[in-house]
Amino acid sequence: MGTLMGLRRPPHRTYSITQLCREFGATPRALRFYEEQGLLSPARRDMTRIYSHKDRARLILILRGRRVGLSIAEIRDILDAYDEEGLPAQDAEALRIHRNRIARLEAQRQEVEDAIRTLKVAAAKLAKQYPEATGSAGG
Repeated sequence: MGTLMGLRRPPHRTYSITQLCREFGATPRALRFYEEQGLLSPARRDMTRIYSHKDRARLILILRGRRVGLSIAEIRDILDAYDEEGLPAQDAEALRIHRNRIARLEAQRQEVEDAIRTLKVAAAKLAKQYPEATGSAGG
C-alpha cells in the first residue's frame, strides 16, 4: 500500500530527545548544544523538540565527527555542503576535512613518539644515576 508505481516513501518517523539520547548514548545537553550551533533543527510542539529522520541522520554524522576530533565548524562545513550542493559536495568536503584531520593526528603522533623517546632517555639516565630509585614505587 505504501507504494506508488513501485516506489516507496521512507517512513515519516519522528524522534524525541530521549529516544535519540538513548539510541546514541548522547546527552540532552549535547543535542541542545548542537541545535544552538545550527547543526540540528528539530521542530517544536509546545516546548517539546521533535526530531526528524534528517535530524537523526545529521546527529549520526555529528557524533562520528566528534568521535574523531572534528571541530563543530568542520562538522558544520560538511553538513552545509550537503544542504547547499548535495551528497557529492558533502563527500568532497568530508574528504578534504578528513585528510586534514589525518595530517594533524599524524603530526600529534610524531610529537608523542618524540616525547616518549625523550622521557626514556631521561629515565635511563636517572635510573643509572640513582639505582636505588628503580625499586618499587612508594616505598
